Amino acid sequence: MTRKAIAVGARRTGVLATLLAASLALVPPTTAHADGIRAQQWPLEAMRAKEAWQTTKGEGITVAVLDTGVEAQHPDLAGNVLTGKDMVGFGAGRGDRAWARHGTAMAGIIAGNGHGPGNADGVMGIAPEAKILPVRVILEDGDSARGKARNTRGNALAEGIRWAADHGADVINLSLGDDSKSAHPEATEDAAVQYALRKGAVVVASAGNGGEKGDHISYPAAYPGVIAATAVDKYGTRASFSTRRWYATVSAPGVDVVIADPDRKYYEGWGTSAASAFVSGAVALVRAAHPNLAPAQIKELLEDTARNAPSGGRDDSRGFGFVDPAAAIKEGGKLKPEGLRSASYGEKYFGPGPDAADDDSSTGWAGPVAGGVGGVLLIGAVVLWRGRREPRPTATGDPDY
Repeated sequence: MTRKAIAVGARRTGVLATLLAASLALVPPTTAHADGIRAQQWPLEAMRAKEAWQTTKGEGITVAVLDTGVEAQHPDLAGNVLTGKDMVGFGAGRGDRAWARHGTAMAGIIAGNGHGPGNADGVMGIAPEAKILPVRVILEDGDSARGKARNTRGNALAEGIRWAADHGADVINLSLGDDSKSAHPEATEDAAVQYALRKGAVVVASAGNGGEKGDHISYPAAYPGVIAATAVDKYGTRASFSTRRWYATVSAPGVDVVIADPDRKYYEGWGTSAASAFVSGAVALVRAAHPNLAPAQIKELLEDTARNAPSGGRDDSRGFGFVDPAAAIKEGGKLKPEGLRSASYGEKYFGPGPDAADDDSSTGWAGPVAGGVGGVLLIGAVVLWRGRREPRPTATGDPDY
């Protein structure tokens, strides 16, 4: 995930801002709240969070965050982090700079509850009443231990998925992956995913940040039954870095996303890591409203209720469209729960292949929304709140992200 550091309220300039200015924003301008962070959380409005919250805010749901660790003492996560598991067993620890930054950011997107009077300050997650189950399976970039363990993913990820499924995870968020040229499926990981699905856990993963590097297949996103999240910006445009592949399920915010950090500052980052976390938060809301739906039903429900579907119903850039938890909650009430079963490869879950052409244009969803209302894959950041500017390393785990 790339992070940038700017003062709250500062305007971004340059060619990108100029080009985007000509597009219709996904959400209308909002009034600044307290420290200004909430006002910059455009995904809350884009995903119609307030409408979904009329039914549920995720209470009773546990989301496992398999990542670099989670800072349970962060004020925006107070009371929302359960006792987790460290599958790595070495490297940086609590208090070190190279620890839990990426995982904390993902946890905040999913179940942040802000802080201060009325919880008006800080990051608010999509499912603010859900619980986070942290499972450390990778190391941050900048962790000196990476010198002796170039890639800590291996068995740690597979074991982490199984552990999460055995310890009450309703949703498993995997904001990580390998989309290098040498990426390939790992039998132990695939088996762990199928195990989790059979246990009733919904598995969500980042589609990959390889959109400008060859669109190589990313794992674990490509395993059968996984909900793979691609990234778009506030204008509904596919993020150029977001991998385009047949396994894309739905799109979610992945550009200019406000994230919380263990250093108590806030950053603006981008990556399909963030998109995965937003989809996991959406799934948490759906599961809270309809706890008896099977993982395959929830995946299909997200596909069927996604907004602004691409031409033809889906494409490899945005899957079936922009995730809409409010619509999924409403439609979910019409479904009869099915017996749990493991997913299998087949046409039900996968499209025909890569897009014939690269289409970076806006999806056209901006108008209706405005009117009606990996290693790790989160890259880059800008400090958005308090504190002096400081150089920041990229928060990553495995190489090539």
